[in-house]
Amino acid sequence: MSDRFHKRLWRNAVSFSRSQEPHASIHAVEGLRECPTCGLFQHVPRLKPGHLAECLRCGCQLARRRRTSLIGAPAAFCITSAALYVTLLISSLMTLNVYGRENTVSLMSGPIELGHQGYGAIGVLVALVTIIMPGLIIGLMAAILYGASRRQMPDWTPRLLTWYDRLRGWSMVEVYVLGVLVAYTKLVDLALVVLQPGVYLLGGLMLSMAAVDSTFDAERIWRSRDIRPQLDDHQGHLLDVAHLDARNGVIPPVENMLSCHACNLVVAFDHIVPQEQDMGDCPRCGQILRRRKPQSLASATCLLVASVVFYLPANLLPVMTYTKVGHGAPSTIISGVIELWQAGMIPLSLLVLFASITVPVLKIVALTIMIISPRFGGRWQLRYLAKLYRLVVIIGRWSMIDVFMISILVAVVHFGFLANVTADPGMVCFALVVILTIFAAELFDPRGMWDAAGLNGAVAGPAADIREPETPFPSDPMLRLPSSDPTDMEPGRP
Repeated sequence: MSDRFHKRLWRNAVSFSRSQEPHASIHAVEGLRECPTCGLFQHVPRLKPGHLAECLRCGCQLARRRRTSLIGAPAAFCITSAALYVTLLISSLMTLNVYGRENTVSLMSGPIELGHQGYGAIGVLVALVTIIMPGLIIGLMAAILYGASRRQMPDWTPRLLTWYDRLRGWSMVEVYVLGVLVAYTKLVDLALVVLQPGVYLLGGLMLSMAAVDSTFDAERIWRSRDIRPQLDDHQGHLLDVAHLDARNGVIPPVENMLSCHACNLVVAFDHIVPQEQDMGDCPRCGQILRRRKPQSLASATCLLVASVVFYLPANLLPVMTYTKVGHGAPSTIISGVIELWQAGMIPLSLLVLFASITVPVLKIVALTIMIISPRFGGRWQLRYLAKLYRLVVIIGRWSMIDVFMISILVAVVHFGFLANVTADPGMVCFALVVILTIFAAELFDPRGMWDAAGLNGAVAGPAADIREPETPFPSDPMLRLPSSDPTDMEPGRP
């Protein structure tokens, strides 16, 4: 956001001293898609409903057409999610009865109690991903569907669609549901636990929000958005935007193209595109155009090192202390897994073991390998590293199960001398490990591994050597691909 703010200040400053007449042109390339994982540009056909297209090189999903209506189905599930969400905010999740004394926990009880115990930052984090973000996501989707249903799509619709894509992963309702399940299994041996309607509302909200995602087709909405006839470059100049249909077999050289990270529009320039330089605003969604994420390796490395620093105390320090009738002992993550196993909750103990122990280690090891890989420029197992990266992005947030479980326990188990649960510093370290690895995976650009191996053509960047591509391109800025090229068409499959 600060990058865009500084850019607009610069544009306003140069507008007084420089002519704003268009002086060059670029091409918006239709029918072409860059794989977000390996950086391969390839043709994508017009898919039929229920079909999807995958990258020929790494298997990443490039496009998918939904069978449902563009507005009706996601709007119905969005309205359902909104109703469930509002009702959930005023409902209770469960009630705990200990020797006649009762405590009731709601969605907001955990963050409030964590703040009372001195862990306000973690309480804000829990409230953000379980209360604020779900409501914000539902509101964004409602606004997007309203804007897309209008005959002339408003300019704010693409901006909201971009923010929806960025923030959707931070709505962790489904992870919180598992946290409630783990907390319930720990409480049933302590006292009488009565599930309240909020638990069922929470499960319904999880299903309805998943249904919104499964019926929402962002690509069709992007296609209905008109492409502006002019583009602002990084110096505030205006460039004419022409259209080029790659399905006719004529596309620009690979090193002259980039794709928008938000709407996936492929844009071609008449010169080589630097790796990380700001190339102006996207003519369709208005986001900053860059070929690769800026400072990807440095940013991901710093966050990964920080997560490793917090990983050891997260596992060695206690995450909570449970006392009953004045007696109790601190509990670590691994001791909680052992308790679930000894209580006969073997599937649940394996789930917690996987989410809290295996997943963080897998993310740290996988990100380390992927960060080191571009430095050697090898082609070893790049396809498997691409799949591993997609797996790391998907499973990253599921490690929050323990944090959510602790927030529920500290909210419901506070009966003084009879029974009490307090949070401990290990929980803070563990939450930091989860958040830092999520950010590290988001900032890392997996296409850099394929660039370093020389598989995406030569690109002149501000901090990289200029190298010749493996397959030399002609001097003509337009290149006609032979029909035998393996990237000519990506077949859709049901």
